[in-house]
Amino acid sequence: MQKRLLALEVENFRSLRRIHVPLGPLTVLVGPNGAGKTNVLEVFTFLADVIGTDLLPALDARGGFGEVVFRGGSKAPASVRIRLKACWTSHSKLTAPDEYEITITNRTSSATGVQTLSRREEFAFKRVQGRGRRIHISGVRAEVQDVDAAQEVVSDTAIGIQKLSSGLSTLPRLSDDSGGTEVAAFAERLASFRVFDIDVSAARRPSRITPSRRRGEGLADDASNLAGFLLSLSRRDPGTWERLVEDAIAVLPQLEGIDFEFPSGAAREVVVVLRERGLRRPTELADASYGTIRLLSLLALLYDPNPPALTCIEEIDHGLHPQALELLVQRLREASERTQLLIATHSPALVDRLEPHEFIICERTDDGASAIPALTEGDVRRIQQASQGRPLGELWFSGALGGDL
Repeated sequence: MQKRLLALEVENFRSLRRIHVPLGPLTVLVGPNGAGKTNVLEVFTFLADVIGTDLLPALDARGGFGEVVFRGGSKAPASVRIRLKACWTSHSKLTAPDEYEITITNRTSSATGVQTLSRREEFAFKRVQGRGRRIHISGVRAEVQDVDAAQEVVSDTAIGIQKLSSGLSTLPRLSDDSGGTEVAAFAERLASFRVFDIDVSAARRPSRITPSRRRGEGLADDASNLAGFLLSLSRRDPGTWERLVEDAIAVLPQLEGIDFEFPSGAAREVVVVLRERGLRRPTELADASYGTIRLLSLLALLYDPNPPALTCIEEIDHGLHPQALELLVQRLREASERTQLLIATHSPALVDRLEPHEFIICERTDDGASAIPALTEGDVRRIQQASQGRPLGELWFSGALGGDL
């Protein structure tokens, strides 16, 4: 099967007091603003930052533990927990998935009022047929255990680890006997996760042409290198580039083609220009409409020949004409064969084009906690059947599926 995430569990991370989210190749989070969709995506950004900078810097970048922990209720929770289930390592499968869990705890001394931060991590992997490996990390100690088919420990090794340092950031450097190989597979996947939030103003600008861009650089998280990425794609994968242009022409009625210009000057730059029907000269991307730039950025993302393991996209429908959504959903399904997709939206028109197994309803309860999913897939199918075929987007917008605006 495709290597992918299977499920995400979170407790007390921002509005996510307690959620369990099953994840398919394509998962669309549907709900109004403030329902918690962005916080689900932020979990993956946080874990990627833990790998890149370690635990404390990742927390500090978000204002510390107090800014991350759930703020509802009369008393702040003492811990945040994140758990992943996935099929990433060589011997994992649906019935024996890889598992990772991190619990971050903040305790306050009743005597001194001093706050102390601690973390506990657990990894579980299938190594060979009938045998697995568990790694427990607490304090300054990491315990590596090999277990048999009956989950009995057959070997146990302890190694030192820096206090508050995450196993995701440190254990990949260790040997296979110390658990490095499996943790490295986990860390590499998590580190590649990308959350895209397109900045149209940045995407309008010319891109500098650098050696790395000529070799094939990925699209920036805000699409600020859109021109450079499209130029690179057109040169290294002409077939894919032609399909992207065909899609753009299909949903932008006046568009006849996409070209590139190279302004003179010391800095080598590339500008995207659009050939439009009826105009004497092409339109630079800087002068294109908001929706046109959003669409080109999304197509660039979905046609990336080297995508990350997980691609998250904020408010994918923003600025797009409803007629563009039919093609967009087709491309999302195709791209989900190469990268797992987690999408946020509040567009009924987009939901109309999805199947019940492809989306998850998100709500915010009166106590400030996100309910995700608010309904099971089975609930959605029963409600749809009882509605005598009303479109799913209409059912959601009306409140019949919950999570209404």
